[in-house]
Amino acid sequence: MKPLSLRFTIFATLAALMLLGGALWRFAGDSPAPAAVYAPKAAKSPGLSLPAPAPRLPAAEAVPVPAATVLSERIVEYHLDVKLVEESGVLSGAETVTWTHPGKKPVSDLYFHLYPNAFASKNTTFMKESGGELRGDTMPENGFGNMNLTDLRTADGISLMQRLQYVQPDDGNPDDRTLVKVHLPQPVHGGESITLKLQFEVKLPKIFARMGTSGPFVMAGQWYPKLSVYEPAGTRGAKEEGWNLHQYHGTSEFYSDFGIFNVRVSVPSNYTVAATGFPVKPSSVVQDRRIYQFYADDVHDFAWAASPDFVVAEEAFSTAEVPGVRIKLYLDPMHKDLQERYFQAAKAALASFSKWYGPYPYTTLSIVVPPKGGNGAGGMEYPTLITAFGASEASPDLSLERTVIHEIGHQYFYGMLASNEFEEAWLDEGFTSYAEERLMEQEYGVPSNLPIQASLAFPSLPLNLETWKYGNADAYARNVYLRGKLVLKDIEQQVGSTAMDSILSAYTRKYRFRHPSSSDFQRTVEKVTGQSWQSYFDQYVYSGGAPDFAIDSITSSSQAEGSSHSYQSRVQVSNHGSEYAKVPVRFNFSDGTAVERIWSGNGTETTFQLSHNSPLLSAEIDPGHTVLLESKHLNNFRLAELDRKSLSRWTLSLTKLLETALNTLVW
Repeated sequence: MKPLSLRFTIFATLAALMLLGGALWRFAGDSPAPAAVYAPKAAKSPGLSLPAPAPRLPAAEAVPVPAATVLSERIVEYHLDVKLVEESGVLSGAETVTWTHPGKKPVSDLYFHLYPNAFASKNTTFMKESGGELRGDTMPENGFGNMNLTDLRTADGISLMQRLQYVQPDDGNPDDRTLVKVHLPQPVHGGESITLKLQFEVKLPKIFARMGTSGPFVMAGQWYPKLSVYEPAGTRGAKEEGWNLHQYHGTSEFYSDFGIFNVRVSVPSNYTVAATGFPVKPSSVVQDRRIYQFYADDVHDFAWAASPDFVVAEEAFSTAEVPGVRIKLYLDPMHKDLQERYFQAAKAALASFSKWYGPYPYTTLSIVVPPKGGNGAGGMEYPTLITAFGASEASPDLSLERTVIHEIGHQYFYGMLASNEFEEAWLDEGFTSYAEERLMEQEYGVPSNLPIQASLAFPSLPLNLETWKYGNADAYARNVYLRGKLVLKDIEQQVGSTAMDSILSAYTRKYRFRHPSSSDFQRTVEKVTGQSWQSYFDQYVYSGGAPDFAIDSITSSSQAEGSSHSYQSRVQVSNHGSEYAKVPVRFNFSDGTAVERIWSGNGTETTFQLSHNSPLLSAEIDPGHTVLLESKHLNNFRLAELDRKSLSRWTLSLTKLLETALNTLVW
């Protein structure tokens, strides 16, 4: 999903004011205030050394050959035939799906996600939880949509329509029809396969949440009846095999099995279609309809977009880690002159992510740029296809590159690792945000400004929480995106960047196409570092742990020693939150001297005894804001008693600093 929005920029600015509460008392020689978290309007040219660009290919479709190597277990095989009825915004579809039982116990029921039913009324679980708003986009008036199963049969022609039952395992909401159970005529045993044939219609909603229509533009994401995931024992730590069942929630995304997709798409003859996978043959026009045939294997979803207005461009790209991929742009006309920026960002992402996290194994990568009115479909990931922000201005800032890089990052964590986004969304969003931030700094010189981000990571909740249990979209984003990323950055600070690279390389290569869990990542960290991380993960991943340091008291005394004075100070510090080791504490004296000590972090409190030839002015825990998992900083600092003259000088400095900070809010 798209990186954090402008709303977070505002919060970041306010957080900067909070951080000033500690920074304003610093003395000469301290580091200047860090730069903004988010992308500036201008940036240096990317530093990545890429091969000379290949000649731009004509718009005629290239037809790759299916890969011979089988990368996944291919639990499902979908054959889909869909027709877009543009006048009514309806998809008329047929589906033949084969499911191979990956477990051992007999299975008597199959479950299908019917995601478009999330938009059927104001009473669905998705609409009630989201309030008809997602990522800043609001459902247009009368923008409802739905999915209707019109026929369901076995391969032998036995109707199963009377065996359907809508289920709501998460909240019992009878108005939610995003998950349906099909009771089978006879059970499927381990290793056996079953084929079902479905007919369905989708009334596309008006776009605000990933899928739907905006004028002639169509984004078909989660548009077909999709089988749920049956997890064998041992998958993501499951002790017993069974279905992983969830409704479509206001903050949840998706979880699916890998397989094969063979998809036929019929659209008006003047439409162009972008899709997962690649066309197996050039499109053809039959009776004023343009017919596309796509194929994809070792993917867990299939999405497509269509428009009569797309401006299409294509380039071939390869590196040592990217054997060969065709990057395809499907641009809104407003961005027709920005092709180089999209290509450059895509190439930088593919080259670096494939080097860091393993080769990109597919032959295509499609980038769709929706129109301004279709921005709700923007900033989203699907296998081999991503959407950028809607084209709202002709010369956007670096949010263009950031979004492209973020969504391509999802090709690795969402696309290839395919973690369960219902239950452990941080394994996708947090890891992708970490990768995005690293690449934005490397290629475009955008600093991360981690201290400000750390101040936003509250309330601190478990990272392996089911997404709807965060309570609201804001708490979900602050934990899944922000705190998840900060946990990774904190691990990096503790082990070093080289070891962190080894951790992520080992994790992504071992678990691609395997649906890893948080515990799988923990085991990788432990294997690479050779030590236990159980306590750390218990506090900061499986629980909502956060340290909360405080300077509790400062007491001082002086005594004459001949013609000079000696000043004795006693500073009591504590941690009211989760355990954290090696915490820096700085002591500032009136003669300008600063002394730094390290608190081991053992226990909940400790006392520092200091002797100096001038009075102690202040004490501060973690003055450089290196402890990324602490969001409460106001109690990290305490002044000793000041004389009136010194107090007046500090107050004036505070006033000027606040005036400067507040000026940043005037846009």
